[in-house]
Amino acid sequence: MYVQALALRDFRSYACVDLELVPGVNLFVGPNGHGKTNLMEAVGYIATLSSHRVSSDIPLVRRGASSAIVRCTVISEQRELLVELELVPGKANRARLNHSPVARPRAVLGALRSVLFAPEDLALIRGDPAERRRFIDDFLVTRSPRFAGVRADYDRALKQRNALLKSAGIRYRSGRRRGGNSTENEPNFADLPTLEVWNVHVARHGAELLAGRLAAIHDLSPYVEKAYHAVSESAAGARLGYSSSLTQALSKGTSCDSLNDDQTSLLSADKDVLRSQLLAGLAQVRSAELERGTTLVGPHRDDLILRLGELPAKGYASHGESWSYALALRLACFELLRAEGSEPVLILDDVFSELDNQRRKLLGDVAIKASQVLITAAVAEDIPSSLLQVRDTGARFDVADGVVRRVY
Repeated sequence: MYVQALALRDFRSYACVDLELVPGVNLFVGPNGHGKTNLMEAVGYIATLSSHRVSSDIPLVRRGASSAIVRCTVISEQRELLVELELVPGKANRARLNHSPVARPRAVLGALRSVLFAPEDLALIRGDPAERRRFIDDFLVTRSPRFAGVRADYDRALKQRNALLKSAGIRYRSGRRRGGNSTENEPNFADLPTLEVWNVHVARHGAELLAGRLAAIHDLSPYVEKAYHAVSESAAGARLGYSSSLTQALSKGTSCDSLNDDQTSLLSADKDVLRSQLLAGLAQVRSAELERGTTLVGPHRDDLILRLGELPAKGYASHGESWSYALALRLACFELLRAEGSEPVLILDDVFSELDNQRRKLLGDVAIKASQVLITAAVAEDIPSSLLQVRDTGARFDVADGVVRRVY
């Protein structure tokens, strides 16, 4: 799989740019702040329908423009596929496949698979749980595009349930302030006839998302361990774990004490079991949810645990170890997708300058194996020599002042 052509209209800093890319190594060299990352972001957006830099589409549309167009020609298994996305702030985005409109943008997912490594990935180690949830969910969608629908269904059900809890919680808290006890003032399902409906939706979609995450973590773990060992001088091994709000909620009860506080017991559970457990978990924390007006159990409250040996990487990993771990996570995704028969495009956005010579060489050795790799760097000296010695088969673009010029 590789990107043959990329065209942008009013995307970020580009009013208009058209690029012809090649299989193998594509280098983008130029000063920081001149538009290299915008090109990588556009390719990544085609693959994931999201930006690795911002959570909203608004900054992706060039100032003064009403919309942005990202157009990408993908070659996969000797077939050509044209993917077009129109980003319209404040309205629903539109998408086309081979010039034909699709019902919703997520229908284009899977047309292009990519793995992107960027400086922002340091937040996977040092940032909030939301960063790690996004990492594993994005990988789920890349691996199996149907999970985009699962995520959307779960988010929609969660939003509706939270709105109901917020309004019901006002009455609940008002009753408690008047001196009643929680049992007398807590609404039951008869008082909130739609709560049970949204419990079912949250549990059904949440169970599918949770099962997908756990399977992905199980499959990624050996690749992460191997990649971290290769890029780090640390004797400690990299291990993945999962902290579940579900097991934490159920451990407070007496009927589900077989569950422990990691993913081990969850891994053996199928989606039907997980759905039943999520319903039980929601029942267990109902009073607390009414008090706080929000859903306290579900995948949106979970965390991917990154360990170095027996210690959590967050708070204990050095700067070098953190970079190694972030790199290992991305390399693991790349290698697992390849092992499963997919050839994702590898995107390395301004990362070589952050790595020492050993890690540069290792990343270069992996990149050279990719069906296509897109690399940005401020200066060519940051790029491993193995990637610079492909002049006859690769391509180099110089980027300056928003102008992209092909050198070879």
